[in-house]
Amino acid sequence: MQSLQPDPKAQYKGVMEALKRMVRTEGLFTPLRGINVTMLGAGPAHALYFACYEKMKTTVGSMINHVGNSHLANGVAGSLATVLHDAVMNPAEVVKQRMQMYNSPYRSMLHCIHSVNKTEGVGAFYRSYTTQLFMNIPFQAIHFITYEFTQEQLNPQRQYHPGSHIISGAIAGAVAAAATTPLDVCKTLLNTQENTALSSVHINGHLSGMANAIRTVYQIGGLGGYFKGVQARVIYQMPSTAIAWSVYEFFKYFLSNR
Repeated sequence: MQSLQPDPKAQYKGVMEALKRMVRTEGLFTPLRGINVTMLGAGPAHALYFACYEKMKTTVGSMINHVGNSHLANGVAGSLATVLHDAVMNPAEVVKQRMQMYNSPYRSMLHCIHSVNKTEGVGAFYRSYTTQLFMNIPFQAIHFITYEFTQEQLNPQRQYHPGSHIISGAIAGAVAAAATTPLDVCKTLLNTQENTALSSVHINGHLSGMANAIRTVYQIGGLGGYFKGVQARVIYQMPSTAIAWSVYEFFKYFLSNR
């Protein structure tokens, strides 16, 4: 849905239509393409992410002599955690998105990694890293601040409370996803190097850099181009962040008590 100039057979009006047509025309497991590389990257990436966040939240809070919850400390800690998280997840994201494109030429995760490395070099896996940070730092700052703020309202004692973690995570994911969709569209263009879209604005070779991506998206899709797939992105992020926070808070509670 984020594709700027999709194949005529892959033009969708909404999330459910896209899902139904994908399953009907490309097979039942098509919506799960790229899940293996996502799972491989997500483990170490989230370990770094939450460990850095917890440490830096305390460190920054003590540096500014703030008693209790500090939105500034939460935002700074979330931003620093993102740098480590994205260093692991960016290559996985490149492989995942290339496998998920309509009529993707890649048969498997290893085939995609080998082909991209052979034709574009190792740098292709980090071509969108600065863009990813440019998008994810504000995303995670908004995400963590919103989560901690919602926890203050729903769970002021900050005890283990599954319901509040799920609701806070879902709200935080939805707000952050909607606010950063324009940057996500630009990141997707850099990751996929969508040939039809780039050819339409006479770009030969590879597109690189956030400024070029922002300009290209506007040339092709206008202001509306920046919000392609916003509905799908919010629907995806709400359960994603709700699950991530509830599972993380459970294991933090369980392991701390042990």
